Parts: sequence; structure tokens; C-alpha cells
Amino acid sequence: MFTLLVPMIREEWRIHATIFGTVGFALFPLLVLGFAWMGSFILPLFLSIVPAAQIALLLHGLFSLIGVMVGSFGIMGREFMNRRFGQASLLAYSSRTLPVTERNIFFNFFIKDVIYYFFLWIIPFVAGFGLASPFLGVNASVVFLLLLTVSLAFLIGLSMVFLFSTIYAHNRGLFAATLAGTAILILFLARVQAIPLYALLPPVALFLDPAPAPLLASIFLILVPSAVSILFLVTDYPEDTKHYPARLMVLSQKLSWLSSPHLVAKDAIDLHRSEGGLGKIVFSFIFPVVLIWVFFSVLLRFIPGVDVLIIFAILLGIISSSMFNWLCEFDSLSAYAFLPVRTSEILKSKLESYLLLSGLPAIMLILLSAFSKTTSSLLPAMIAFFSVSLYALGVTVRLTGLQPNVMLYDARVFFLYFAAISPVLLVLIFLSVGNPLYVLAAPLLIPAALYLLGSAMKKWDLVEMKGY
Repeated sequence: MFTLLVPMIREEWRIHATIFGTVGFALFPLLVLGFAWMGSFILPLFLSIVPAAQIALLLHGLFSLIGVMVGSFGIMGREFMNRRFGQASLLAYSSRTLPVTERNIFFNFFIKDVIYYFFLWIIPFVAGFGLASPFLGVNASVVFLLLLTVSLAFLIGLSMVFLFSTIYAHNRGLFAATLAGTAILILFLARVQAIPLYALLPPVALFLDPAPAPLLASIFLILVPSAVSILFLVTDYPEDTKHYPARLMVLSQKLSWLSSPHLVAKDAIDLHRSEGGLGKIVFSFIFPVVLIWVFFSVLLRFIPGVDVLIIFAILLGIISSSMFNWLCEFDSLSAYAFLPVRTSEILKSKLESYLLLSGLPAIMLILLSAFSKTTSSLLPAMIAFFSVSLYALGVTVRLTGLQPNVMLYDARVFFLYFAAISPVLLVLIFLSVGNPLYVLAAPLLIPAALYLLGSAMKKWDLVEMKGY
């Protein structure tokens, strides 16, 4: 059953090592370890302000979100098969030439990703905290308990989203209803405080009070969704012949006010015709953002004078830059090498597409403002969101070009990204704590963002595009 597991792990390593270089990728876990070690020394400061239960909830929630991002197999399976794996001889296509079922391949792929990200994120994070624990007076047993609980939180996020994506592959209407119902239930429970929020995530309860019940609940939430997903996995991706009306010229005319209307129209058509369409953005952006809103609305309730909407808007500006990743995710860059088009022209079209899509998080911010009855903070929150979003976009494009999804796993690139983003993030958050109106200084980031974008155009015009 696990014959393909070790070769798949080797294959994953070779792919990333080819992209970043062996040393660059090997240093990434050490970078996570270093950040966790440094961040651990700030923990006593947070504990003096925020209850330990809320910090535990936020930490385990973040690892659940990592699991959510890793586990979206069903919603993207067809896309990866058609646009990525079809261009290379990967083990994921072994069923075409070898007597191996696609279900067996996918099961090994699932286990491989669990092991892979466990060593990439979880162990380095816990090891960083463990190295700092003697200086913080933390018992070693807490470190091992943390390793267990964050691993469980990661696996719950992964298995639950695996179940969601399998439902999506079978019936999109049922998927939409299930997703909406889950989001509404979480928001309702957070608002009325019917039960402690950490009760929705058993690993948090296990960390706060080790007992058999939350451990068994965690194992149940991992094994049952995973087993159901594997059992009902959709692995047959038939090559259906689909016919679409010619829309490029029509869309280009409607977008003629942009500098690259044809390329922006192509992005819109690609997004519409690709598997999931706008549903991919809903699945990978809106759902995690709602969860983060719930976590922070609970966490910041214990810090007097803090405007939740403004701090969330600052974070939303960083998170929304992931939409640029989606615009580049499935685009075959090697195809542009045969066209008389510069990299900067492609980047400009992606930026214009991103700016059009940025209306989605802006609408979400308005809805959350109305939901939380904080409309008086909406204007400074919106200003902070657009300023931070443009700056984060500038940093991303300058460092990663058209390959943000792969380049951020280069240790050097990730360090530079973190070093460019985190100081701005912390300054704006501390300013908003002092006075929410101080975030009106956020537009000062716009000149820096424009400079980064301008220099990125020049930089990536001099670099040959690679297709992965």
C-alpha cells in the first residue's frame, strides 16, 4: 500500500530542490525554527494581556488553517492533473502505465503531504519553542503536549477540508450549502457564546486540560472525514469535450480602459473555465478569512481599546495578496516564451486582474463591519486595507515575480518577505492600539509599493521565465 510513499517524498524534495536549490529549500525549516524561537520570548508579554486559553485557540487555529491550505485535493485535483502533472512524468500519473489504482496513488499522496508538511512546519515550530522553553521556565512536558496538539489541529484542518473538497467533487450545490452552513454556525456560536469557542477545536481543549475525551474527539475528527474522503474519492477525470463561446474580444473591449485588456480578459476566461472558477477563491480565501475573523474577534476582546475591524483590515491586506498567487497558480508561463510579450506586460495584467478582484475582500470587510456593528471604523479600516494590500502585493511581486507559489518556499525569499512585511504590520497594529485614527497614515505605504512594483518590472524583464 505504501510502495509509492518513499519515492513520492523523494520526488517532492527533488522538485523543490530543483526550483530553489538544495540548500535554499533545506534552510526553510530552520527559518521557521528561528522565527518560532524568537517569537517565544514575546509570549510572556501576551500572557500578561490575553488569557492563555485564547492564545492557545489562536495558535491551534492557525495550524488548522495550514491544514486547510494543504488539504484542498478534491477541488484542485483535476486542475493539477491537467495543467501541472500533464507536463511532467510524475508518480501521480503512474496509474496510466503501471498496475496501480488512482485511489492508491491519492492515498499515498495524502500521507506524503502529511509527512512533508509535518517536517516543514510543525516540527520546526515546536522545536523553536522547545529551545526557548528553558529560558521561559516552561516544563518539557508542555513542549511534547504542544507537539501532539498542534499536529492534531493540523490534521483536523487537513481532513475536514479534504472531506469538503470531496463533497465538492461530487455535488457543488451540496458543497456550497455545507460550506455556508458551517460558516454561519461558527459565526453564530462565536456571537452568542453558546459554548466556549475552543470546544469546536478539541486539540485546544486537550492542550488546556489533557484528558481522554478531547483526544478521542480529535482522532475521530481526523479518521472519519479522511476515511470517508478516501472511500468516495473522485479520481476519474474524464476529458470531456467542452465548448465555450468566443469571449476574448468581447471582454477585451469591455476592459479597454486597462493597459493590458487582452491579457486581463485571458485571466478572467482562465478563471471562469478552470476547475472551481471563483469557487477556488471562496474556498481558499473567504473561508479561512472568516475563521481568522472569529479567532481575532474573541482574542482582541480581552485587550481594552482595540478596534477589531481595523486590526483585521490590516491583516486582510496581507492575506488578500494570496489572490495574486491564484492568478499565477495555473498559468503556463512557458507558453508566453513563444509570444512577443515581455514579463513586465504579463505582470501588469496580473496586477490589474488583482486590483479588480480586490473588490471581493473589500465587500467582505463591509459585511463584517455591518455584522459586528463597527461601521464607524469602516473608513479608516478600508484605507488601511487597500494601503497594506498594495504594499504586500509590491513586496510579493518584487521578490517572486510570476512564481509566488513556489518562490516563497525559498528560505532567502521567505526571510526577505517576512522582513519587509512584519515591521510594517507591527507598526500599524501598535498605532491602531494607541488610536484607531492613526492608521490614516497607512497611505504612506503606497509610494513604497509603487516603487517596488516599478523595480519588479525591470528586474523580471531581465530574468528568463521558467515553467514548473
